[in-house]
Amino acid sequence: MDGVPRVPEVPRVPEQRRPGSADRAGAETVSLRFGVLGPVRAWRDEEPLSTGSPQQRALLAALLLREGRTATAAELIDALWGEEPPSRALAAVRTYASRLRKVLDPGVLVSESGGYAVRGLPEGALDVTVVQDLATEAEKARGAGDLCHAREVLGRALALWDGEVLAGVPGPYAEAQRVRLEEWRLQLLETRLDMDLEQGCHAEAVSELTALTAEHPLRERLRELLMLALYRSGRQAEALAVYADTRRLLADELGVDPRPGLSELQQRILQADPGLAEPSAKKPEPDAVPVRPAQLPATVPDFTGRASFVTELGEVLASAEGRVMAVSALAGIGGVGKTTLAVHVGHQARGAFPDGQLYIDLQGAGSRAAEPETVLGTFLRALGTPDSAIPDSLEERSALYRSVLDGRRVLVLLDNARDAAQIRPLLPGTEGCAALITSRVRMVDLAGAHLVDLDVMSPDEALALFTKIVGEERVSSERQAALDVVAACGFLPLAIRIAASRLAARRTWTVSVLAAKLADERRRLDELQAGDLAVKATFELGYGQLEPVQARAFRLLGLADGPDISLAAAAAVLDLPTNDTEDLLESLVDTSLLESAAPGRYRYHDLVRLYARACAERDEWPPSEPAAAISRLLDFYLATASAVYAIERPGERVLDHLSRVDYPGLTFTDRDTALDWLFSEASALLAAVQQAGGEGLVRRAADLLVVGIDLGESGVNSRQYVRSCAAVITAARQAGDALAEGRARLMHSHLLGIAGQFADSSLEAGRALKLGLVANDPVVCAQAPNQQGIIALYDGRHDEAEEHLTKALTAFRDDRNNPGEASALCNLSRVHLATERTDSAVSLARQGVALYERDDTGMALRLANGKYALGLALTSLGRTRLALDTLTEALHMFQAARQHLWHGMTLFRIAEVHLAEQRAAQAAASAEQALVVLHGIGGDWRRANVLTVLGRGLHGIGQTDRAKVCWQEALSTFEKSGSPEANDVRQLLATAPVA
Repeated sequence: MDGVPRVPEVPRVPEQRRPGSADRAGAETVSLRFGVLGPVRAWRDEEPLSTGSPQQRALLAALLLREGRTATAAELIDALWGEEPPSRALAAVRTYASRLRKVLDPGVLVSESGGYAVRGLPEGALDVTVVQDLATEAEKARGAGDLCHAREVLGRALALWDGEVLAGVPGPYAEAQRVRLEEWRLQLLETRLDMDLEQGCHAEAVSELTALTAEHPLRERLRELLMLALYRSGRQAEALAVYADTRRLLADELGVDPRPGLSELQQRILQADPGLAEPSAKKPEPDAVPVRPAQLPATVPDFTGRASFVTELGEVLASAEGRVMAVSALAGIGGVGKTTLAVHVGHQARGAFPDGQLYIDLQGAGSRAAEPETVLGTFLRALGTPDSAIPDSLEERSALYRSVLDGRRVLVLLDNARDAAQIRPLLPGTEGCAALITSRVRMVDLAGAHLVDLDVMSPDEALALFTKIVGEERVSSERQAALDVVAACGFLPLAIRIAASRLAARRTWTVSVLAAKLADERRRLDELQAGDLAVKATFELGYGQLEPVQARAFRLLGLADGPDISLAAAAAVLDLPTNDTEDLLESLVDTSLLESAAPGRYRYHDLVRLYARACAERDEWPPSEPAAAISRLLDFYLATASAVYAIERPGERVLDHLSRVDYPGLTFTDRDTALDWLFSEASALLAAVQQAGGEGLVRRAADLLVVGIDLGESGVNSRQYVRSCAAVITAARQAGDALAEGRARLMHSHLLGIAGQFADSSLEAGRALKLGLVANDPVVCAQAPNQQGIIALYDGRHDEAEEHLTKALTAFRDDRNNPGEASALCNLSRVHLATERTDSAVSLARQGVALYERDDTGMALRLANGKYALGLALTSLGRTRLALDTLTEALHMFQAARQHLWHGMTLFRIAEVHLAEQRAAQAAASAEQALVVLHGIGGDWRRANVLTVLGRGLHGIGQTDRAKVCWQEALSTFEKSGSPEANDVRQLLATAPVA
């Protein structure tokens, strides 16, 4: 924080010293412990000891805080009673000391020179000294640049405060110590917050700082930190409003101006000083964030040939120091060795790039190339940028990436690029950096790039590589056979490596045996061509060596569209037991035709997957087997996702209306394991949904969308979920399947509503309902009007909302769907609440919760929805304490279910309860937390509602200017969408005092 006043070091406790422990040197660990950073307490081991009356506790505290020094009787009397001691004060002191001796270990409380002292306490026996040790440790860690450890240590120190210091202890000494130790706590807290901002945790710090400035309104250091946190969170107007609020408060309360540091910070914010944009910490978290990435894959030990290319590329990279940017782009057919060459050259050039090397496989040869914004996020994290500082858009990430690289000398290896458009945002663009790119296409449209066309190996190079892998002894006696082998491989390095590796692993084979096998053109493509077909010729060698059961597995597994596949899903594709499937897959890994992505997960290289599919089209018998494999995979996903759905939504009748599956799924014994499976399989599951639409399996694909709704609701996989909805809608329409189309549109409507696109959501729900009526689908006929009612409620169309929800209620009851009925009741409760029928709103919500609780699941997701609705109704009824308890229960349930949207919305409702109870600071803190959780999900309308409540909380703690900034942003959003909430916000702005 260049130029921003900061806490220079971890504060030490003032005017205290370490208690001596010489009396017990060498003794075993003493079990006595004392606490003064809260009530005065003592423990022997874990057993609490009686510390007596308030005056007796005052005596013990006075002796403990002297940390081994003797206190005279007069000093103790003054500490306990001040200037007006009782007539028998000395006798009372002696009585208290005597009682304490009986409680404490022998020799701990000693008499000396007419006074008393506590002696011989070991390290860590007093919480104050523990905090001092931790503060010292944090200071050393911070000085060494280990902010992660320093923050963690200070957090442990601050956790030792347990309420009011010396709570309930009388006397002037105790009062003075309370002030001193509370000031120390605040200094430590400011230091920890300062380090939070240094590490880029500004968004997270805003909520805590908002509450602290409300609690300590005249503490300017906290105001400074809040301004900086807001500014770095992109909330410049609010940061300036904090300054305005502070200046007014100081003038009104103390008649002074803000100190120079605060004023200087305001000016720098006004000028958008670049020095404020990023944390000033030059050293990142050493354990979590590498400052010098070394991401290059290992170079192959048997790298062979390519000498001219190695020299050429090395010279280009070496020139990077004097150029804006050195870019070399290697192009060639798949398997020609582009990656191997690039990695080898990169390792040789490492000395020219002392600030690190970045690497990414852009997966450009497949249908799902890596998105540049995702790659930039990965690179920024590798370069030490915290997640909270990484912006959302591609343009902002690319700009930040170039800024982070400015002044550094970093090599970036962009492997397997799709085209120039994909890699342009990933280029460093700064002097001293260089980019090395590999791709199947020549990047003639990449300005300023040094283009290299990589051809196949020469015969001599190919033979040398083959010999290195197989061994000189085996090749020298069969040189002509070895030349035949590499010629059959088309001199492609990848093909040579596969063939040679197989031969090296089979000691009973001769080179001639391998050559004879390769001579049979039935095992290879008829002719070698440029492009992908030439790559297939390489993989034909490995495929031809497989046993029939291995070949079948290779072909069928390549049919699945997901980025990888789990062992259980692969077993479904192959229709084999899990153990047999694992043996097969591991044998394919040994052939290098399959990769082990992680324990229990497998993936194909993108080109190998294309080859496997070509094999399936050519070789699979009967021809129906590929479609049957995809059908089994979809069955597996549908059955397993249904098991997760049943745990999350017990009693839900939707499961009774799903398509029948012939292949079983996994079962789960606990909720966490079920959710772990669902979210870890999200990409593969949704890819199966999209693929199934094109395979004539559209109804099961639509059902999988229904039971996989948590993936959309959570906000984590929303985009892929929406794309899957669109794919199923298209396929269902083409197939004339009204039931499948209706269910897909229903799920799409739900996601549109979550995103705040209420008009589109309502239209889509209407389309779904029409289709549901045609198909006589009880799922859509109940859930679609429920969704229409929710949207009408949000839009303020209360009569329509009640009409839709009443239809939904009837449909759920006709279907004997208790959870669905409960949902409709809870939504009707909100309509009654909006139309000022508070008593009936509470009654309806209670009915809904009672239905949910019939399932006796405690933490079920739908019960959380019911608690949420009941909390709203109780708030309006004025029963705020019960409302807060109910909403807190819902909050914990949503967190456990990983439902980020409803987690954030519940925090927002809790903030409303705090406002109703006149707890403005707590309201502002909860609203700030809601903004953090809802970042990127829920849409602008929900964010505007949270900002409105945040502004009310800020106004309540005197931060009026900042409140106005929140209201103005909210008003802009409401006006754009035509929301009725705009009138309420205008009223708030109109009645706010003018500074």
